[in-house]
Amino acid sequence: MTAPHAQGLAMPVGRRVVVTGIAGSGKSTFAVALARKTGLPVIHLDLHFWKPGWVEPSEDEWRAVQQHVLAGDAWIADGNYSETLALRLKGADTLVVLDMPWWLCAGRSLLRGFRMPDELPEGSTYTRWQRLRDESRLAVLIWRNRHSAPESERQIIAEHGEQLAVHVLTSKRSVKEFLDHLMTTGQV
Repeated sequence: MTAPHAQGLAMPVGRRVVVTGIAGSGKSTFAVALARKTGLPVIHLDLHFWKPGWVEPSEDEWRAVQQHVLAGDAWIADGNYSETLALRLKGADTLVVLDMPWWLCAGRSLLRGFRMPDELPEGSTYTRWQRLRDESRLAVLIWRNRHSAPESERQIIAEHGEQLAVHVLTSKRSVKEFLDHLMTTGQV
């Protein structure tokens, strides 16, 4: 998987964009910035994953939810649910992989633990203490899975992403350059 991104060149982005990367890589922040540049609607998969009361859906339920929310012809979907990545890739025309260093992602996760999300799933009674606990655990998981998670994702992309324009961004600088040199094709 190579990055077709070159400094100073306009970057093509289609109408159905998957943004992926390990936890803490900046997927949601990037998706919002990309939406501002393109006018495409953002689908934060984390907001669709949980059922009321923070109940995890079955894999079949989760696939059905994604098929529903990705049924439109224009979207930016961010999330790192590797078990359903192939489903998202099938409907996409563009893939942006945020391949940030694990230590940056773990640090972001820890910092995120001190902030409550702007939106929570319906029926959520999530407390600040639970948020800090969960994000601290996530930082440890990021470290533990720092090699296996990206490798697993690369395999899925190799098997199901041959039709995609693929952009691999490996630093905050490459994200900024990508957004600065963005060119849209067939926008809404």
